[in-house]
Amino acid sequence: MSVSEGPEGPGRAERPEGLEQPEPPERPDAPDYPLREAARAPSVPALDERVTHCRACPRLVAWREQVAREGRRAYAGWDYWARPVPGFGPDDARLLVIGLAPAAHGGNRTGRMFTGDRSGDVLYAALHQVGLASRPDATDIHDGLRLYGVRVTAPVHCAPPANKPTPLERDTCRPWLAGELRLLRPTVRAVVVLGAFGWQAALPALAAGGWSVPRPRPAFAHGAHLTLDATDQGPDLELFGCYHVSQRNTFTGRLTPDMLIDVLSRAADAAGLTPP
Repeated sequence: MSVSEGPEGPGRAERPEGLEQPEPPERPDAPDYPLREAARAPSVPALDERVTHCRACPRLVAWREQVAREGRRAYAGWDYWARPVPGFGPDDARLLVIGLAPAAHGGNRTGRMFTGDRSGDVLYAALHQVGLASRPDATDIHDGLRLYGVRVTAPVHCAPPANKPTPLERDTCRPWLAGELRLLRPTVRAVVVLGAFGWQAALPALAAGGWSVPRPRPAFAHGAHLTLDATDQGPDLELFGCYHVSQRNTFTGRLTPDMLIDVLSRAADAAGLTPP
């Protein structure tokens, strides 16, 4: 089982470990940059590197950089990442967890998905309970967190104002998720989608990745589970729905730790994961 981890030691939002360093990308502010570069990526690390350069959505670029300039008193002294946040986890993961987008003072600050905010603490605590993460929290890329056979990503890689990407921003960013699924195709066996927005964004990407999505498209529901047949003679995929780990859901009890652990456990079992 592959493991993904970050380097040890103190630090700020630096370049996440494992990213390749190719030549500077061509026209990262062009609307077709995600479509063009996702199709060219030969590996998950290469895709992750291309993601970090993207400037295809002007509103998101302006917002993520404004948040970095203004900061927050609790994070005084932080050098914010303020770029698109790549997925986190091994490039041969059997289970993929899809969220919504990085938090303004979470992933946008630390440079790692679901890291540095309360939503991430809820998610990683559950993954740790299931046996798929080495620790129950995520503070920064130097915290030593390791994931076992699971990768965490999002359909939108930049922090959006009010946590609400527009439909155009969702669609512009979709090729990154479709490309990630394409590159994970040999190993991924199950996907957990957190929330209705992620569900709606993930279904077209799953169809592009090599699986048949029913028509009409299945509605999102917590605990939803369906099997997506392969369209390329490859393995089928088990798709699970789960309420998002947002503070609104976890503080109100709409999503409890036991509910999250239940979905992740069933998905890990469907993916054939055996925790270390």
